Amino acid sequence: MNARISIAALALLAGALACGQSHAQGKDIRVGFIVDKTGPLEAYMKQTQTGFQIGLEYATGGTMTVAGRKIVVIERDAQGKPDVAKSQLAAAYSDDKADIAIGATGSGASLAMLPVAEEYKKILLIEPAVADSITGDKWNKYVFRTGRNSSQDAISNAVAQDKPGVSIATLGQDNAFGRDGVKAFKDALKQAKVVHEEYLPAATTDFTAGAQRIIDKLKDKPGRKLIWVIWAGAGNPFKIADLDLKRYGIEIVTGGNILPGMAAYKNFPGMEGATYYYYDIPKNPLNALMVSRHMSKFKTPPDFFTAGGFSVAMALVTALKATNGDTNTETLIKAMEGMSFDTPKGKMTFRKEDHQAMQSMYHFKIKIDPKLAWAVPELVREIKPEDMNVPIRNKR
Repeated sequence: MNARISIAALALLAGALACGQSHAQGKDIRVGFIVDKTGPLEAYMKQTQTGFQIGLEYATGGTMTVAGRKIVVIERDAQGKPDVAKSQLAAAYSDDKADIAIGATGSGASLAMLPVAEEYKKILLIEPAVADSITGDKWNKYVFRTGRNSSQDAISNAVAQDKPGVSIATLGQDNAFGRDGVKAFKDALKQAKVVHEEYLPAATTDFTAGAQRIIDKLKDKPGRKLIWVIWAGAGNPFKIADLDLKRYGIEIVTGGNILPGMAAYKNFPGMEGATYYYYDIPKNPLNALMVSRHMSKFKTPPDFFTAGGFSVAMALVTALKATNGDTNTETLIKAMEGMSFDTPKGKMTFRKEDHQAMQSMYHFKIKIDPKLAWAVPELVREIKPEDMNVPIRNKR
């Protein structure tokens, strides 16, 4: 009697496990993608989307599946607005039943989404928003970032500019991206001095008044005088060069940009800075593959944010392969903390303490190629993660 019960129980258990396994394998992995189809950062997100698609195809071997489960991507438009981004992420988790989400382009929108991930206890992969506070004082354990942060930008740019006797004024957007970036840049400087910080609205098109305030602060300083520009989206702050900065011995310096944005850099041959990507810099098989596929499909090289989109796809699939397709949040967190993954930017690793992806940056010097519409950031040297003491800013 007991033997028959035991056999029956085992049969029931085996059936339940088989059904559970079949259900897990057959159920779609639903990914919410919070994009900016409209708004000032639309061009950035289009690149991210393209890179994500190419990366997802590569990482899954063209199957768009992991462990027998199909990856379904559901896009929602954040319009570049924090309140919209917040509600769209909530809808992705609740209405679309997203297992994991990706976004957003702007730091303000991304910061607004962080509490939503915590409320729903679901993973949020941040790409490409930069503000330090995302993996700093506003962070929670459900947040992972593949994009670089303000400190990585700032420390690598400080390598190029931090010399004794240098006076620097900063020109940044009056938002989380600009203010976090300037703070990190100031923190990274050991020898040069920031003598003025100028913040202007993100929608600014006329930079004359702000530039004049900067000139007034710099013009009488001895030694080398620099304006470090940190700007994203619309507007062209490099037009301040029209104010005859050379008359005062003032130079403009900045980090990387999308290719159309780097057309303005042609006015600054020899300018040095740092970037996380330019299609001709990282020498690795994945970058060669992405460049080849992008050129084949679009007849143009991949851009700044294309690499980020590819990278977040690699992080997503690497994590899902590590869990054998299990989308349980705690299981994913355990797999992703300390996880390394290959990208067109090189190997990246999620730091366990704050889930920030550690990655190389590239010190460049601008050269002019008359055959190209943009300036070329020629590699000076790779700045590896171990060369940057990127601070941990959260309170874990």
